[in-house]
Amino acid sequence: MKRFDRLERILALDPERDCETIYRWLAEYEFPWDITKALEFALFRTYAVPSIGRLLDRTGEFTRCPQKRYDDTVLILFEIFHWGTGAPRGRQAVEQLNAIHGRYRISDDDYLYTLAAFVITPVRWIDRFGWRRLHPREVTALTNTMRRMGEAMRISGIPETYAGFEEFFDDYEREHFEFDAGGRRVADATLDLFGSWYPKPAAPAVSRAARLLIEPHLLAAFGYPEPPKVARRAAELALKARAAFVRVGPPRPESRPVAPDPVSYPEGYEIADLGPDSFHRARAGERTRSCPVAR
Repeated sequence: MKRFDRLERILALDPERDCETIYRWLAEYEFPWDITKALEFALFRTYAVPSIGRLLDRTGEFTRCPQKRYDDTVLILFEIFHWGTGAPRGRQAVEQLNAIHGRYRISDDDYLYTLAAFVITPVRWIDRFGWRRLHPREVTALTNTMRRMGEAMRISGIPETYAGFEEFFDDYEREHFEFDAGGRRVADATLDLFGSWYPKPAAPAVSRAARLLIEPHLLAAFGYPEPPKVARRAAELALKARAAFVRVGPPRPESRPVAPDPVSYPEGYEIADLGPDSFHRARAGERTRSCPVAR
């Protein structure tokens, strides 16, 4: 297989009918690292909406078990996107997500903004840092995949096009981004988690480096200082150099799709296992499970 062969296969599919297949190929073969990072930042930016940041802070999950909170989110999304919302396992993952969220009062607009972040952030990230730009048909397929998830989550008012999502996304951030102490605590805990994946001496630098990729209006919402322009430019050039390296390398073979390797579930997991301990205690009265050691 040559570098652009999979793109040719993608363009032979229908972005309406085959949207989830196209998204799976993008996430597991074409841009696995980029889409993972983009979705991390998509979730991160939702904390700057005070109603979202305060709620996440009140749960305490980001300070008590940040790695497990991260792994649960990654695994539920993987199950939805890998299998699709029409498959039994994909439907089970959506139902688990709905049950976890159902314990809280979350506005439909906040749900819709989070869904929009899942649409817009990966496209913008790949356009800036991917080894190639997304084809418009791929953007349509990504949009339709997220629309299917939103419909399964019973979110109302879902835009029909990428342009519709983009308008809603940018308007919502302009109207709602604002400093909140709870959102800032969740943001700090998330950046600390990112750093914890590296050797201890490097962890603080990694946490600070992540801020170099955050837009000025998002930095302001969290109360973070604007980094030096030269440092921001260096981070962007490093990511573009990585993209150039990936572009000339071999494509990922069919036998090696990327899948999560969760620290929190070393013995494996079932979808019913995913979610906060408080959710499982409320649902089944089980004893609290201890937090796994973060890597």
